[in-house]
Amino acid sequence: MRWDEDDPGLPIKFGPCANDEYEPVPLSPVVRETIRRARLACDENARRAGMSRRRFLLSACAAATTLLVLQGCNDEAAKSAGKPKPGGAFKIPKDATTDPTIANDALGGSELIFDVQNHLLDYTLDPHSRDEAFFGADFPQARCGDADPHDCFSVDHFLEEIFIKSDTSMAIVSSLPIRPEHSAESIQVRDKARRIAHAVCHDDRLLIQGEAHPTLAPTAEWLAAMEQSAAKYPLAAWKVYTHQPGPPWWLDDHEAGLAQVGEPFIRKAVELGIPRICVHKGLVSGHYGSPVDIGPAARRHPDVSFLVYHSGYDNDQFEGPYTQATAMNGANRLITSMLQAGIGPNQNVYAELGTTWYRLMSTPDQAAHVLGKLLKYVGEDNVLWGTDSIWYGSPQDQIQALRTFEISPQLQETYGYPALTADLKAKIFGRNALRVYDVKPITTKCRFTREQLAQVRLTAASGHRTYGPTTPAEARRLQA
Repeated sequence: MRWDEDDPGLPIKFGPCANDEYEPVPLSPVVRETIRRARLACDENARRAGMSRRRFLLSACAAATTLLVLQGCNDEAAKSAGKPKPGGAFKIPKDATTDPTIANDALGGSELIFDVQNHLLDYTLDPHSRDEAFFGADFPQARCGDADPHDCFSVDHFLEEIFIKSDTSMAIVSSLPIRPEHSAESIQVRDKARRIAHAVCHDDRLLIQGEAHPTLAPTAEWLAAMEQSAAKYPLAAWKVYTHQPGPPWWLDDHEAGLAQVGEPFIRKAVELGIPRICVHKGLVSGHYGSPVDIGPAARRHPDVSFLVYHSGYDNDQFEGPYTQATAMNGANRLITSMLQAGIGPNQNVYAELGTTWYRLMSTPDQAAHVLGKLLKYVGEDNVLWGTDSIWYGSPQDQIQALRTFEISPQLQETYGYPALTADLKAKIFGRNALRVYDVKPITTKCRFTREQLAQVRLTAASGHRTYGPTTPAEARRLQA
């Protein structure tokens, strides 16, 4: 998105970009027009504010400018199609586009930001990890200016993107659906990140998850691995994928013919005193990526917290209100699973927003419906902030977008969605996660120098960038 080499790009990153789990979606005509207009508006507002283009683009004024242009383009598109205005909107004073004080008031905040889904790649612990295909090689940003492209996704780079370039003050490093052998995000790598963060921040703001792969080994073997991991590392939760790696499985073991490993896994999590299960559900439309097993598993295990990563959102499906006709589409699948199992709001199912919010924030109407549905059916106390960073670069633009986002009174009245008040956003951003993880808040900013991070990248102000594949071909190479 750069229009010359000296520019850091628009502060709201539109992509196209993906992670390893789906192909990047081509930019819509509305988003393409938003980018065109936002570039022109940022040039004009930089002159009005008396700033250089680069300095302006790194300011909150540029973020305000871009979000207002995005809203205007969505409003125009709806009007041209004879439709009502989008049910979601970014509410930002126009003066915020040129006045830094007003911009910081509108897009800034003092709430706790606790990001419960983050990823990194580090190839320094296991020398054999470099023998495998470089997991990040097909990310277009792999050549980030560091001496080694592997460093673009390293612990050091991750800490800067999350804790220096954004308002995030607490985070969790999650696992990837990669076989444990020589993984660049193994439990050893995640623990290395935790220890480095502790050394530079002098607190425990970075938490880590354990992982389980119930169909990659005999039951006794993977249960023993869970025990060993829990004994050796301070695990905050478990992360699983029911569709990969290895043969698929379900948390509720409802399908005959599959390995019946869901129940043993959940019982072991409880036995080890870590009754929090983070499970990937969504993004891909494959059968075993569906959240159909969440409701039954949650009903059977009321003492376990089920954190549904991506909230069941599916890139291939349009998100509107919850109806019987759309009950098995996208995020509605999670709601249906809960309703059929008798799981109500604010019980033991949690909806996490990683990638979901990133994908939806450029379409305010869909974003309003997804947030509204999750807050209504999963519960205002059970929607969790996650960003899937660093695949999408620093999560600061995602934070700024949610801070200014509102659900229209019309949608609230028609569908029973709650208003996105400052208090409710503070719950989503961090207070809900504090409760489910049973940890104390850390609100102080973590500041560190490059000298304290010996292998940190060579360029400091790398600009506003995403880190996932930007074309279907890149995504297919990455998936392979």
